[in-house]
Amino acid sequence: MHIGVIGATGTIGSRVVTEALGRGHHVTAFSRDAGRIEEGRENIVWKSVDVLDADSITAVLPGLDVLISGFQPGNAAKDIADTVARSIADPTVHSVAAWALLKALESHPRTRLIVIGGAGSLEIEPGLVLADSDAHMHEVLDALGLPREYAVAARGARDALNVLRTSNRLWTYFSPAEDIAPGERTGRFRIGGDQPVVDAEGRSRISAEDAAVALVDEVELPRFVQRRFTIGY
Repeated sequence: MHIGVIGATGTIGSRVVTEALGRGHHVTAFSRDAGRIEEGRENIVWKSVDVLDADSITAVLPGLDVLISGFQPGNAAKDIADTVARSIADPTVHSVAAWALLKALESHPRTRLIVIGGAGSLEIEPGLVLADSDAHMHEVLDALGLPREYAVAARGARDALNVLRTSNRLWTYFSPAEDIAPGERTGRFRIGGDQPVVDAEGRSRISAEDAAVALVDEVELPRFVQRRFTIGY
């Protein structure tokens, strides 16, 4: 398959690229400035794209079977503090990106879209999402070492999911576990829907490597079209 990956230099996006190439897929990797990328692997090309501009996205869609968007304001893999600051400063950017992606897909309705979002839109109880509970949100952010002000960014990502839910395009939304970081590729995890998947200690956690496994699994065998899914150990 031919897979496009927006945010291909990010923590999750870079691992999705590696996972997809390892399974024999062709990848078009997108970044804000692809001209600076040095690449020696086969079956991959780099292109620049502006995920906030529907015309820019439309121009790169021909030939793609699936487009995965790991967009974040900034690059958390290189500068987490900058990404956090940008996310707090403009939490609406996730919805803007979602609208741009959906607009671009109007001319390519058979192209599937997978958006890598956040855990803040997961339900902590029926009808109540994490991002809407200050007490729970602050507890999670404190445990992750993030400022409590980052809650507005979590709500922004939640809003982007709601944008996708208004569409009849072939979208999927992926909410990683609350605690996601570089680690080991085990290929062993559990899949959930709208509630977080927690381990025996009650922790919602996953490695970025296993998140990439789950995402490429969904590319190859779609199970969550027009739905959200999550994973955890």
